Amino acid sequence: MRLRLSDIARQAGVSEATVSRVLNDKPGVGQQTRQSVLTALDVLGYERPQALRKHAIGLIGLVVPELENPIFPLYAQTISNVLAGSGYTPVLCTQTPGGVSEDEFVEMLRERAVAGIIFVSGLHADTTASTERYQELKDKRLPVAFVTGHPEGVEAASFSCDDAVAARIAVDHLAGLGHKKIGLVSGPDRYWPVRRKISGYRAAMQGVGPELIELTLFGEQGGHAAASRLIDRGATSVVCGSDMMALGAIRAAEERGLNVPQDFSVVGYDDSPLIAHTNPPLTTVRQPVRDIATAAARALLDEIAGQPTPNSEYLFRPELVVRGSTGAAPRD
Repeated sequence: MRLRLSDIARQAGVSEATVSRVLNDKPGVGQQTRQSVLTALDVLGYERPQALRKHAIGLIGLVVPELENPIFPLYAQTISNVLAGSGYTPVLCTQTPGGVSEDEFVEMLRERAVAGIIFVSGLHADTTASTERYQELKDKRLPVAFVTGHPEGVEAASFSCDDAVAARIAVDHLAGLGHKKIGLVSGPDRYWPVRRKISGYRAAMQGVGPELIELTLFGEQGGHAAASRLIDRGATSVVCGSDMMALGAIRAAEERGLNVPQDFSVVGYDDSPLIAHTNPPLTTVRQPVRDIATAAARALLDEIAGQPTPNSEYLFRPELVVRGSTGAAPRD
């Protein structure tokens, strides 16, 4: 891949001149700034120039599911910045359908003698996946930390958004607007975050109206299909498991001739970058991504340094962000 100074400078938050000095291993650049540029190289997938490979020490693996959902690049960037500030370089491992598996990435990372691994929405979030893979890493004294979900029985630090609360505050918002037929669209219920959303949704719907749940594949297409089914079932509003699913739900409503929010209200989840600029601007439940990512990175760094770290899951409270995709329930 051809190096573009502008891309690296934007990712690192420095000038192109600074990037040039670092790439040419010139003096006059602070250690933290230099590390930020090196991290930007790794995150963007550029190979380091030969002169800089001597700096490639203190590697930490960062395993994320994919980068199509904008929330995952935000997690990766925040974690990378925290690691870079402590002199570590992240090795970004991105999973794609039919591509390298999480276990294969872990084996590669171990071969590179990484100091630790952070897993974001990995197999630890899947209730059907074995947690033995993570216990094996702990048995071999490799520090690990988890984001979104906690592998049962594994003593490690985990950090998640409270999905049950997220579903509850979304339902409460819609119920406060007069909606009674409130649907829930989310991914497969084998995932811990989905199960928690369902639990929060069901608790919030007591005394409000019927349960209208449609589980599907994550992503915009899944949201479109599930919302279409909920509209057929009479739903006047929907709570979605991600912002991307919410965009699919809005498209489904508009294809039925419904106006959002006059005829149909939609609430997303994540508050992904740029989501406020959709049409209409999306009401969503914001994950405190930077807080979660920072806590996970610091917990891993503490474990690497031999300091005591938590061995349980920490839940972070989400925040409702009201914009233009929700409104009063239609009278009819």
